[in-house]
Amino acid sequence: MVGKVYLVGAGPGDPDLITVKGLRCLKQADVILYDRLVNPELLENAKEGAQLVYCGKLPHYHTMKQETINHFLVKYAKRGYQVVRLKGGDPFVFGRGGEEAEECKRHNVPFEIVPGITAGIAASAYAGIPVTHRSLSKSFAFITGHQAGDVEAEHQWAHLAKSVDTICVYMGVSHLSTITKQLIVNGKSPQTPIALIHWGTLSDQRVVVGTLESIEDVVAREQITNPSMIVIGEVVTLHKKLNWFQEEIVPNIPVANR
Repeated sequence: MVGKVYLVGAGPGDPDLITVKGLRCLKQADVILYDRLVNPELLENAKEGAQLVYCGKLPHYHTMKQETINHFLVKYAKRGYQVVRLKGGDPFVFGRGGEEAEECKRHNVPFEIVPGITAGIAASAYAGIPVTHRSLSKSFAFITGHQAGDVEAEHQWAHLAKSVDTICVYMGVSHLSTITKQLIVNGKSPQTPIALIHWGTLSDQRVVVGTLESIEDVVAREQITNPSMIVIGEVVTLHKKLNWFQEEIVPNIPVANR
């Protein structure tokens, strides 16, 4: 009897932000394949005897290749297990969940998508930055920083600079210089506000703000590294006013494995 694969979004870090359905799948799973940015507290919900498989990926270093992860999903399901692929954020937002679903379909393995709260929205919200605002932002885009420097993607910067009010960049810290320069070259004002949110939604979240022109110096001075969400646009000006999370005392949210 073939089991089933659940592609579950774990949310951005705060363990309370996983969905009710995602938590239910987690508690029932026989096998859980989890990513580096999944909060380890969530794994405490696994049932006794469940097999935990670490699939973490660091920049330039992958514990497990994507092809291997795909193979394991199919292998365990074919053995009749209920399999949860637990992914930080949302499985269909830069999570390669589409590829994993395609692999299941190719091998006639039943699967289900359980959406999660993506960091572009959640980290921004925990920094007091709404991605939309009636007077400041009527549109937003999610992009991956990995496209920075990609010749085939260069034409996209002109569209992003001129047609989108708010830009949220995933995995972009190492390409920050290219991102800011491309946006300025393609028409964004050098004074456009920008924020980097490090370890968003966790107790040691840090937020730094600047402009496209100044942010590199700010990031270097404050030693901001991955994982960080980059938010670009006028909505960043609301951070100081709406910075609710870091004004509270949040002692009980554990930090994800590093």
